[in-house]
Amino acid sequence: MPPSAPLYLDTAESVDQFLAGLTNVRAIAIDTEGASFHRFVDRVYLLQLSTEHAEAVIDPLPIGVPKRLGALLEDRNVEVILHDADYDLRLLDQDYGWRVTNLFDTRVAAQILGLRAFGLAALLEQYFGLKLDKKHQRADWSMRPLTADMLDYAAQDTRHLLSLRSKLRAELETKGRWHWAEEEFRRAEGTKWDSDGEDMAFLRLKGARDLTRRELARLKELAKWRDAIAAEIDRATFRVAGNEVLMELAKSAPSAREGLFAVKGFPRGMSELRAQEALAAIARGNAVPEADLPRFPKAARWDKDPEFDERVARLKAVRDVMATELDLDPGVLCSRDRMEAVARKNPRTLAELAEVSELRRWQVEVLGPGYVKALGTDSPYRE
Repeated sequence: MPPSAPLYLDTAESVDQFLAGLTNVRAIAIDTEGASFHRFVDRVYLLQLSTEHAEAVIDPLPIGVPKRLGALLEDRNVEVILHDADYDLRLLDQDYGWRVTNLFDTRVAAQILGLRAFGLAALLEQYFGLKLDKKHQRADWSMRPLTADMLDYAAQDTRHLLSLRSKLRAELETKGRWHWAEEEFRRAEGTKWDSDGEDMAFLRLKGARDLTRRELARLKELAKWRDAIAAEIDRATFRVAGNEVLMELAKSAPSAREGLFAVKGFPRGMSELRAQEALAAIARGNAVPEADLPRFPKAARWDKDPEFDERVARLKAVRDVMATELDLDPGVLCSRDRMEAVARKNPRTLAELAEVSELRRWQVEVLGPGYVKALGTDSPYRE
């Protein structure tokens, strides 16, 4: 078992020496710590890893890219165990360009097993009787130096992952669901952020759909104002001004400094220069020509199909029955967007159903016969 106190490696030489000793490793647990709660652009501020016999916390800030680690994580002969891998994979791709392979995501495995409490803390308590200390959950991992307490907290995220993986895999194999998990893990490879549409991110703010197009124009400019400040001082955007503040400013459109500070939540310490910049942003929104006002993109149009909703309902009925039989969360078994993709395709055979790209192969296997029957003319689900 790894030592109780993890190695803290913050020089290129120590990291390289440690990783060189892992050449024969065939399984490695890894986690990252970002600082999105504190910083404007998140990045990898800490890398934690555990093998059967070693444990370390790597500080990437002074050393740059730990290339030997990337080679390990991209080696298909090395199983990489993570919990809730999505965000970690995006950060590793963003900062280092790594495409992690041969994944095992303990969160996904737990969901496929039908566990309703699938957070890492819940799983470690269920399987090992361990209680994780959460006091550093919102810690600023960009700060230096890190305390010994913080380093030990970070190491907990990988310390037990290999043992947890073994227990979850055994249960998946017993239930005949290992190949389900394998497909999910393979599909997760290559997860990365899509930078397309970043200039339309303001449309995704909560409440944006309730605004008029003129108010959206002001919101767009205010979001640019807020993000520019956040980028300059490297702070999370909500620490500059919350989304609800931008919404209220977009609606009230103050033209004087007093109007800004009348909005609840507008930072009282905002400088005169920044306040004037906010007013200028509102003015730019007011000046957008009517023809150029932002609008929400139209949803994909499908040929009018009066039976579409009925088909989705029939598929949902099949899904819900099967979810109960398998003791699975219905959304894990098949999400609504995938059922809608099946309803649009309206397959009459298993072969046609298998052509629905949104569906996993294991979903076709489990739900296929029921789905095809439900869409048939003699379906017992037809109204």
